[in-house]
Amino acid sequence: MPSIFKNVVLILCQLFLLPMVFAATASGKHSGKVNDPVILSFSTVGDSRQDPVAFDPSAGPLTAQDKIWLQNSKAWSRIMQGIQAQKSKLLFFNGDMIMGYGLAGPTPSNSIADVVGSDLMAFYRQYAFWRGMVAPLMESGTYVVPVAGNHEVQSKAAGKKTQVENEHAWRANMGDLIIDATRFKAIVGKDATHVDVSNNAGMDSFKSDQSQLTYSFDVEDSHFSVVNTDAFGGDSMAPSGWLLNDLASATRRGAKHFFVFGHKPAYTYVYKKPAPDKIEAAGLDKYPSQRDEFWRVIEQYGATYFCGHEHEFNMMQPKGAAWQVLVGSGGSPWDAQAGEETKNPGTDRAYAWATVLIRKSGKVEISAYGFSDVYGPTRLLKKVVLPR
Repeated sequence: MPSIFKNVVLILCQLFLLPMVFAATASGKHSGKVNDPVILSFSTVGDSRQDPVAFDPSAGPLTAQDKIWLQNSKAWSRIMQGIQAQKSKLLFFNGDMIMGYGLAGPTPSNSIADVVGSDLMAFYRQYAFWRGMVAPLMESGTYVVPVAGNHEVQSKAAGKKTQVENEHAWRANMGDLIIDATRFKAIVGKDATHVDVSNNAGMDSFKSDQSQLTYSFDVEDSHFSVVNTDAFGGDSMAPSGWLLNDLASATRRGAKHFFVFGHKPAYTYVYKKPAPDKIEAAGLDKYPSQRDEFWRVIEQYGATYFCGHEHEFNMMQPKGAAWQVLVGSGGSPWDAQAGEETKNPGTDRAYAWATVLIRKSGKVEISAYGFSDVYGPTRLLKKVVLPR
């Protein structure tokens, strides 16, 4: 068969057959579970922002578009197409949707040059482009639930510390999604109930209003908690006190499934092989005792934690029970460099996302899908079934 014909067949398969496979998987037809239908599905991924300087050579040179808007438009667009094909009702995006990292505050003067060249303008411009990219999801049956990352709330010039001005910019650009009950019902087909987007700073001694940064809601008997892992005054810390209270309240209401979303991982995925003697903590393990407190809550309620920040895909059970699902693989420059020896060479440079199916019986299935850094065919990377 001529190679050009093979390429045409491969492209046709990706365009027409993969959506059919995704749809059949979501409905249970391919797994013989037609009598155990899916009652809710969601997908999750994070880290689509591009880097104007330290971009991955496999993605460069950057297009003129991505130099301005600082997205990996090619990878992120393809991931969204996969999520649309799977007909996920929700997409939790686990932070770093923009490059950010500046100070979204007042400009030195009111001159046009100062305003146009300001960090504030850069934040709003990048948010607007990302919102434009996800708009088709909202119009085709997938509600987007945003999670704040360090690039949204921190300032690099301030020593990678969270700034209140950046938290304000987050609410200004994402607040209409957190949570629009009317639009949620129209898209998902179910109500978001027991929505809590209030200021939850005091319970964990954070120093700023955490409204719409740390929040939660229910969909029937599933509970969803979103945590800001870089609140002002608590960089690389999770609101463990709030989460304990939040999950306890959900349990009293009869919730059976608990899903927690944050940007930074609780446990750093050490992808290098062989691992260096000293591993720098990439996430909440920067403060081990506080990380341990957070994970005790996750384990206590049998929750699953989805996160990003590390530009990798990995699924682990740090203590042998609850899962940490790392999907910081939405398009940002890889942590694992091309040609570097890694623990999981088949997936350490894979653009990946996870899709979760909640079935009528109570069974919960987590499937991770992805494609290589050279944009090979989309494939199933890993699947787990949670204990009931």
